[in-house]
Amino acid sequence: MLSYIIRRLLQLIPVFLGSTLLIYAMVFAMPGDPIAALFGDKQPSPQLLEAVRAQYHLDQPFIVQYFYYMKGLFVGDMGTTFSGQPVNEVLARTLPITARLAVMAIGIEFTLSIIIGTISALNKGKFVDQINLVISLIFLSMPIFVVSFLAQYFLAIQLGWFRPTVGGQNDWGDLWLPAIVLGLSLYATSMRLMRSSVLDTLNQDWVRTAYSKGLPRYRVLPVHVLRNSLIPVITNSATNFGVLLVGATVTEFIFNIPGVGNTLFRATLQHEGPTIVSFVTIFVVLYVLVNLAVDLLYGLLDPRIRYA
Repeated sequence: MLSYIIRRLLQLIPVFLGSTLLIYAMVFAMPGDPIAALFGDKQPSPQLLEAVRAQYHLDQPFIVQYFYYMKGLFVGDMGTTFSGQPVNEVLARTLPITARLAVMAIGIEFTLSIIIGTISALNKGKFVDQINLVISLIFLSMPIFVVSFLAQYFLAIQLGWFRPTVGGQNDWGDLWLPAIVLGLSLYATSMRLMRSSVLDTLNQDWVRTAYSKGLPRYRVLPVHVLRNSLIPVITNSATNFGVLLVGATVTEFIFNIPGVGNTLFRATLQHEGPTIVSFVTIFVVLYVLVNLAVDLLYGLLDPRIRYA
């Protein structure tokens, strides 16, 4: 297993270099002048514009800009935003907020998918199963901003169970409503995966053998059925975690969460190359590490899986 882990970690090197180069090239190819856009309608003198461009190396060719960025990255300097803030500080301020939101949302999604998916599989074709499938289809078909506005209006404004917006106070308690919204929007796919996986596992020989030996249902389900049915759900949840780290922009905007999504959105509008590339690079590394942890977890869930 150690050699497998080392090989997977070595794969980070080309992924890291390729992702930074690709994202930096896409930012470089974006139309418009980000420095001129900073001043709005009041355009400064050409000398000032050139001085600011030189400060951020925007007067250099693409490959030279990328070299300067990588040179700073290897010494722990991710660059500076156009507002003068170090990208390291921006990342340190916004990443924990989005990470808390992602962990809470994945926890809600994972719990709901296991419980509801298992209940639906054990009651295949019955009324409970049909209701769960209809509810999951509703959440699959509803855009995230619709679910966000409905939850914000009914749960926060009408019932007063949660705060309608998060703002600067973004501890664990204030993030419950957006986490519930994200968890509900993601759980439908995982629930269907769990239901299909449990149905497939129930028809396996080892489950029938366990029942034929007289093992009770409360013993067979958690040990022989659920354990072997979790792999598809865990894989999907790991993918969703990476998506939430970067793709929760709409939810963060609606609930006024000062997280990664809002920061990346503003950086994209302002063509802030160092901010965009640094954020995406960190998320690529986190995504690879999360998937490595999930791959190792497969061996614990299913002893038949071995890493040669």
